[in-house]
Amino acid sequence: MTPVFARGSEGGGAALDQVVGLTGSALLVAAVLFWVAYLHRTRRITWLKTAADRLGQFGNRPGWVALPLTLFITTILTALLGFIWDVSLHIGNGRDQGPLANPAHYFILIGLFFLFIAGMLAVVLPLDEKPGPAAIRITRTWYAPVGGVLMAAVGLYALIGFPLDDLWHRMFGQDVTLWGPTHLMLIGGAGLSLVAVLLLEFEGRLDRPDPDRTDGPWLWFGRVCAFGGLLIGLSVYGVEFDFGVPQFRLVFQPMLITAAATIALIAARYTLGRGSALVAVVFAFVVRGVVAVLVGPVLGAPHNVFPLYLGAAVVVELMAVLPMISKPVWWGALTGLVAATLGLWLESLWVGRMFVDPWPTSMWPELLAMAVPIGVAGGVLGALFGMVLRGEQLPGAALRRGAVIVAVLIAAAATANGLRIHVPEHASATVRLEDAAPAPAGRMVTADVTVTPAGLVSDDPEWLQILAWQGGIGSEGLAGLVGDSPDSPGRGLVVDHLSRVADGHYVSTKPVPAYGNWKTVLRVHDGRFLAGLPIYMPDDRGIDAAGVPALDEFTRPFVSEVTVLQRERSFDHPVWLQAAAATVVLICSLLVIGALSWGAARINLAYRSDARAERAQAARR
Repeated sequence: MTPVFARGSEGGGAALDQVVGLTGSALLVAAVLFWVAYLHRTRRITWLKTAADRLGQFGNRPGWVALPLTLFITTILTALLGFIWDVSLHIGNGRDQGPLANPAHYFILIGLFFLFIAGMLAVVLPLDEKPGPAAIRITRTWYAPVGGVLMAAVGLYALIGFPLDDLWHRMFGQDVTLWGPTHLMLIGGAGLSLVAVLLLEFEGRLDRPDPDRTDGPWLWFGRVCAFGGLLIGLSVYGVEFDFGVPQFRLVFQPMLITAAATIALIAARYTLGRGSALVAVVFAFVVRGVVAVLVGPVLGAPHNVFPLYLGAAVVVELMAVLPMISKPVWWGALTGLVAATLGLWLESLWVGRMFVDPWPTSMWPELLAMAVPIGVAGGVLGALFGMVLRGEQLPGAALRRGAVIVAVLIAAAATANGLRIHVPEHASATVRLEDAAPAPAGRMVTADVTVTPAGLVSDDPEWLQILAWQGGIGSEGLAGLVGDSPDSPGRGLVVDHLSRVADGHYVSTKPVPAYGNWKTVLRVHDGRFLAGLPIYMPDDRGIDAAGVPALDEFTRPFVSEVTVLQRERSFDHPVWLQAAAATVVLICSLLVIGALSWGAARINLAYRSDARAERAQAARR
């Protein structure tokens, strides 16, 4: 275990002084907050309850809903900004020199920490009341709302990702990709927290301080925004595609778009009625747009675009006029099917116009084979979630549990298919470089590429490109040389889609850097063929990696992309060890999904229409 807990190297975990500093700070802040909670629970302070109740008067919600949700809105936006900024910094600059050396980490840490605190506030605030019939009993006199418990749980799940991420880096090196297992814990916890938020708001809406006061349009809009937040939260898994540096097959992108759209938008439309899916999409567009502007033009990091979801929203709104909506599960399945076909085609128009990597025609058969089952499953889950939030009785336990299990299995099968790649033996490329107008800091080149064998790449690949990244945000003079178009999104990153001359013969369309800290790679993705080869790599003494010179002419074999794009990653460990570590993360993730499903079912059993009628009748007796 010595290598695991030794002082972190540049390509491994954080230095121990940073680990100790972060841990000590987190424990100190947590101790203060939990001391306040203790004083509140023992009724030695009253200001916390007073503040929560006064805040609740604005929206006619209990204090145990109003204060946690207000804190949540602030903290989740903070975490989102930090997350997008962090991805851009890794793309533009490369690996971190430690958790305290990356300014975006502060936003993520603060955001996720107070996400957990927001959930705990909902748990500790109720004093002399049982917060609704679904409340969870903690002690003889202490009950907590289900949504608050779930919010705290997903916040804790996300927070645990931080120390596990450092441990992962110590064991396996830094995996500079969004889809590292512990990275998925961080973003997954934050994204799924919106499910808990919507459940908590539902509990509070049926326990209003003034039952005779109806909700106005602004509260409807606030609930729609929560669904827009859920759409953003479910979209974060595809952010590498948004920056134009995906490290996995392109067929994943439409699958992820389908999953986010069907779950969030179908639930929104069924819960809140006409126009809600469209308003949720507009809200998500505004939030992502503001963050994109802050990260790109304002902070000078690589630019990012994002899915529009407008096609799926239009499909959902049109499908909602069908009489079938009275059978929500079947309606959700059919709407998910149409969203995964017509909705995706409409989305492809946006992707083709705005994204670095458009969807080629050759990808559509596999795209539909993956997206359609995901769409149907997502539509069913969205409809079930909408039924919970409308207080309608869910189908029997066997059916609703089966729907969740089948959805997880479909997602697993589609993911397993997407992860299937191969690198043909004896595949190589001969690259001839010509100097272009130099940047102030170094050499710029164009490439003439001959792929061997000549028929290796089809006429319609997902991409055949030169990627230059991690060259340093703010590289002097580079933006003016390579432009700032959607296929060259910002400083520290250049993507050049090669132009086909003949079978196996391709040429550059613009110069790329071959100097300094830039990592310049020839990438090919054609169906399951996903490979790359280095054009230029710098010496990296921090990870004992030798440089690869950009010779005027060379022939190099194609290799698995992960060995080129993730130089910091260590492969010097037993295969079973990484598989076991990934399995632990998978189990934690399945437990979170199970907990959210359980919480939704518990709330439905307590709040469904027939249960409320029975309680009202009992009260009249």
